[in-house]
Amino acid sequence: MPASPWIMAQSWHDLLFAHWRIDAVQLRVLRPLIPAPLEIDKFQNEAWIGVVPFRMSGVRLRATPAFATFSAFPELNVRTYVTHGGKPGVWFFSLDAANSIAVSVARAWFHLPYFNARMSCKTRNNWIEYSSERTHRNAAKAKLRMRYRPTGETFHPHPGTLEHFLTERYCLYASDEKGKIVRGDIQHAPWSLQSAEAEFRENSMIEAATQRDASVPPLTNDPPHPNASLLHFSRRQDVVVWHPHPI
Repeated sequence: MPASPWIMAQSWHDLLFAHWRIDAVQLRVLRPLIPAPLEIDKFQNEAWIGVVPFRMSGVRLRATPAFATFSAFPELNVRTYVTHGGKPGVWFFSLDAANSIAVSVARAWFHLPYFNARMSCKTRNNWIEYSSERTHRNAAKAKLRMRYRPTGETFHPHPGTLEHFLTERYCLYASDEKGKIVRGDIQHAPWSLQSAEAEFRENSMIEAATQRDASVPPLTNDPPHPNASLLHFSRRQDVVVWHPHPI
């Protein structure tokens, strides 16, 4: 962990990791979207892209209470995996949140591509019913409507496994307003995961995140089929976050 004190705490609930493999053709679309100093991280020569819906609670700055109007809301991110100087981390293509204050703070402090969205996350008949529609001004339209639930026993992913590669990452990389790469460290307990199932009713998140211009087609959202993804569920994760710094 960094020697400096962490600046923010939060808890993540009912989180789904939905991942798809990136083939060689798709990788050529992905590579220009990530700054050159960062290397796309691969597991057994395969890159991955993920859509991760969850809800947050207890979001607070260090030494402050969690205010109700700010501290609890759904969040949704689209991500891939990168490394720099031997330190693996996460690259976020987009992060949608149902809290305009959180969106503004995250954009300013963490240099992350956060977007305002109208979102809902509810439990019904043991399923997590999740919906998100981006409302951010001048941003690409993006929607997710789905439901998901855990199906297996809880386990901790072992080093060297794909599950460990996809989840056990303790920093994020981002590009600041001057184009410099920054790294933000996080810390939490090892992931407790369960296998999961999901039904995607509408999903344009990956397409919106990887659309550059009309001459380059974006990645599709469901390669090769809507439900042919690798799915893992986590009930809760408590996290502390450090301020990003130039690498």
